[in-house]
Amino acid sequence: MTDVKASDVKALRERTGAGMMDCKKALTESNGSIEDAIDILRKKGLSAAAKKSGRITAEGLVGLCVKGKVGALIEVNAETDFVARNELFRKYVADIAEMACDGNDDAESLKTRQYPGTGRTVSEELTNLIAVIGENMGIRRIARVSVSDGVTACYVHNKIAENLGKIGILVALESSGDKGKLADLGKKIAMHVAAADPRSISRDDLDPALLKREKDVITERTKATGKPAEFIEKIVAGRIQKFYEEVVLTEQVFVMDGSVKVKDVVAGAEKEIGAPIKIKSFVKFVLGEGIEKSSVNFADEVAAQLTHK
Repeated sequence: MTDVKASDVKALRERTGAGMMDCKKALTESNGSIEDAIDILRKKGLSAAAKKSGRITAEGLVGLCVKGKVGALIEVNAETDFVARNELFRKYVADIAEMACDGNDDAESLKTRQYPGTGRTVSEELTNLIAVIGENMGIRRIARVSVSDGVTACYVHNKIAENLGKIGILVALESSGDKGKLADLGKKIAMHVAAADPRSISRDDLDPALLKREKDVITERTKATGKPAEFIEKIVAGRIQKFYEEVVLTEQVFVMDGSVKVKDVVAGAEKEIGAPIKIKSFVKFVLGEGIEKSSVNFADEVAAQLTHK
């Protein structure tokens, strides 16, 4: 059996973009010849992944997993929304969402873990998937929430399959009260978060930079009206109060009712279950959020494909 050098595996991986284990197998099969190993990988379609690495990935899926008191969200991107319909891609997203729920990884450390049943890492399995499906893909981000006593609830918007969609929300509620009723409340709050897009749970944890920026804008606009200085401070204070009601979760009007605030809904639930309830945390992932999508003329795209054949 050929003794494969680690340096050759690294070199082959850099040239082809194929996974480490695939490179090692190809080098073993080629008796250590890198050029022959490249041909082996090309025949298997694995070296094509490197050519796709520069393409913009703004589609894909958001996946989530909840296990007891712990929940995890993950976003895996692809080039087109067609990939979200692919069963292999769906399984991959669901599998690594479960892995994220079981561990405490960030996106980079998750990539180094062993993907179940393949002998490859999570990153190498993704490279293999890129070769099979034919699109660039990437694991973009991971978030976890947990409680010591209470529930973690979830909601998927634009749902494509179980726990897979385009928007995912996790809400962690701390309470010793009835877990069934807590779960129902958590689901409703998660649905509210999907619709109302809060920036923080309370005023205290609102980003100071966001608050300062808003206050500066309101102050300058108010000054521009020419109102007397003694009125400006009161006007700014009133508009900041309105800003809190727009972006702070507990102060937003509950979308499922339209007449009471989220904090009032929580207070009502506390009376019903006979125990305090604390919204410990929430996370919302919107697929492709913040990624600049390219706008390519279809004819130009076809021409580019022909040019690079």
